[in-house]
Amino acid sequence: MDAIVAIAAFPITVAVLWTLLRTPTGGRLVAHPSGERWHAETTPTFGGVGIFAGFAAGIGVALAIGAVEWSGELGGILVGVALLFAAGILDDLRPLSPLAKLAVQIGAAVIALASGLHVEIVENDVLAWGIGILWLVGITNAFNLLDNMDGLAATLAAIACAYFAIDAVTEHPSETVLVLSLALGLACIGFLPFNLRPGRTAAVFMGDSGSHVLGFALASFALASSWTVAGTTVATVLLPLLILAIPILDTTLVTLVRLGQRRPVSQGGRDHTSHRLVYYGLSEADAVFLLALVAAAIGATALAYNVLDNARLTAFGVLLTFVLLVQFGSFLSDLEERSRRGEATEQPSLWKALVFEPRRLVEVVVDFVVICATFLAAYVLVIGGLGSEFERSVFLAALPILLATRYVFFVALGVYRRVWRYATARDVVPIAVGCAGSAVVAFLVLVALRDIGPVPALEVFVVDAVLCTLLVGASRLTLRLLPEARARGRHRRRVLVVGAGQAGRGLARELRDTHEARVVGFLDDNPRVRRRRILGISVVGALDEAPRAIAGARAEEVLVTIPGAPQERLDAVVRASEEAGIPCRIVRRVTEFSAPEPVEATLP
Repeated sequence: MDAIVAIAAFPITVAVLWTLLRTPTGGRLVAHPSGERWHAETTPTFGGVGIFAGFAAGIGVALAIGAVEWSGELGGILVGVALLFAAGILDDLRPLSPLAKLAVQIGAAVIALASGLHVEIVENDVLAWGIGILWLVGITNAFNLLDNMDGLAATLAAIACAYFAIDAVTEHPSETVLVLSLALGLACIGFLPFNLRPGRTAAVFMGDSGSHVLGFALASFALASSWTVAGTTVATVLLPLLILAIPILDTTLVTLVRLGQRRPVSQGGRDHTSHRLVYYGLSEADAVFLLALVAAAIGATALAYNVLDNARLTAFGVLLTFVLLVQFGSFLSDLEERSRRGEATEQPSLWKALVFEPRRLVEVVVDFVVICATFLAAYVLVIGGLGSEFERSVFLAALPILLATRYVFFVALGVYRRVWRYATARDVVPIAVGCAGSAVVAFLVLVALRDIGPVPALEVFVVDAVLCTLLVGASRLTLRLLPEARARGRHRRRVLVVGAGQAGRGLARELRDTHEARVVGFLDDNPRVRRRRILGISVVGALDEAPRAIAGARAEEVLVTIPGAPQERLDAVVRASEEAGIPCRIVRRVTEFSAPEPVEATLP
């Protein structure tokens, strides 16, 4: 196989880095420690020079011996990579503004797309260009953010290159992608001995000149291979997404956290996936190894989906992968929060911590069943039966798309972060927004990916959004009601609350949520609330009607929340309790605020 000549990338990368480390030339490219960076020593940042030199050498040798033919597509990728390499060098020397870097990235993406790189999984040219630019710029920045710990970006890039190379030999044959993948992957392997050195600090960082090259090149491989095919399948679309799942997950997690904290996304920080694993107690090398293992496992599933080409299996696999990623992301968020609060981090089995989170796991699986069931119900209702073979094929193609988009919306809207035991009707709003938004996006993606003919897909998605909102919302509110239903099966003391004001209502809510007691009524002298219901609890009378109210409600305890009421009124309640032989207690809630520090006046 002629493409093996791309192995030249390895010795060239090693030689360039070895030389730069021993000459004063590389001394101008260094990264200094700061609060936003993970390293603690001044370190050279010319690793990107070695990666780019090795990558270019591998491609050059392959072109020289005819292992790959020159094309506009290849030229566009190389020019885009070279442009981002040059911008990265400038940024490493003197930091560029985020807007300037974004402009260069968009320019490189436009050059690559104009030179022959296509997004052929959609038929609309404008949409294809939009997807292409978003993908190229997004993955470029994902690897720039991922370059936050020794060896991480290069290791994950090498794994991704291996999978793109395997795909280029098997499912989507492409000599161009094969040579590019081998050259870049071997350049990363040549860089790693200088960067990932367990027990020692890195000798060199790749810098922006390296991370931008890796991100843009890997994004280009997807556009040049699986996303450039005539017979698009769900597995084809998912291949690059799964191969690059860890960079995408890390970027998404960091972006959401920083936006929530109102911090610039482009600003450095110690809130990445790798950092959170170190907070858990792993060493830096172990954290990189774990992320590499996860990336390799997910990439293997991506290739398996393409080989098997089974829509049902792909849908199930996407569910399983997403469940694990949601668990992983949530687990990492919990670790950072605990570390930020300074709490000690216990170290149970990592597998148990990542996978067996019962509540979240049940929620994700229940949602999978509900989404599939409501979409099937909507299809049957709109079509009027199982429909024709073509209509069923559209349904099967749409289901994995809907699953993926709906889960993304649910995660982004915080559906899996809510504690549904204390949910209210207001908490159902994110579910409704997620169902509606995902229905719109899934429909647009489906129309872009394939011809749906006369199938009334839009109507199916609309009906599905309504049904899914109702059923997912009902499943969450069921979690809210289950503790109350279980509590009804055991005896709880019956409490009569004196005072239906703010304090009384707060006490009633607390007793209801903790299931310690059952509030059977309020007593209150306010005539406007007499015989009415507050929080579903009746106001059974005034304070002087305590004897009748205690007997009628069969109260076992009286709690007074208005100790400031006239003494004679409270005395009547106390006497009534004594006559009934039940305790009467006064509940006082005191909120203390710290006194403001005195401001010293300065006289002129």
